[in-house]
Amino acid sequence: MKNYHINIFYSEEDGGYIADIPDLKYCSAFGDTEEEALSEVLQAKAAWLETAKLEG
Repeated sequence: MKNYHINIFYSEEDGGYIADIPDLKYCSAFGDTEEEALSEVLQAKAAWLETAKLEG
């Protein structure tokens, strides 16, 4: 599986960390910690890629 760049940053507005994958449109996740945001975005990536594969 290809590795994708992941951004993780703190959002004052949301009061937690946002992780996103710029190469996968709308693929992002939230967590109270950086580790939680990373874990969540990795799950989102798997779902994103599986959906893309199914949709062709």
